[in-house]
Amino acid sequence: MDKVIIKSFNELDELKGQILGTSDYYQITQEQINLFADATNDHQWIHVDVERAKKESPFGDTIAHGYLTVSLLPHLWEQIVDVQNLKLQVNYGIEKLKFNQPVKVNSRVRLVAKVDDVLNLRGVTKATIGVKLEIEGNRKPAYEGQVVFLYHFK
Repeated sequence: MDKVIIKSFNELDELKGQILGTSDYYQITQEQINLFADATNDHQWIHVDVERAKKESPFGDTIAHGYLTVSLLPHLWEQIVDVQNLKLQVNYGIEKLKFNQPVKVNSRVRLVAKVDDVLNLRGVTKATIGVKLEIEGNRKPAYEGQVVFLYHFK
């Protein structure tokens, strides 16, 4: 898949309302879940206790932290879009994020991104991107929401 290349406010604005693309699938491993638990001090058993999760969890296995799946956004976003001609890019916010479905260990996920809105704020481009994290083989996505970037084009 070719990345969408964006070099200016006008090029981004022309994409408003369009799906930009879909990332490659990315597999969530138990090692990654454990490392995320260590990094965030969130060692809830549904994430890190494999044997207990298989016996007691309604999901039948460990699940990724919701915020672990959100933290994959930059990596997956960069597979879809190449924003060039920048002085600076800032992650500005996340809006309307809803977790719909747990991501079980060893699941594969991918990002679908759409340009929801583009505003010119006195020379700074505010891009609101609709995001959906799909789980391979599941009808419901892991989450849906919007991420907001501020792009300072040259």
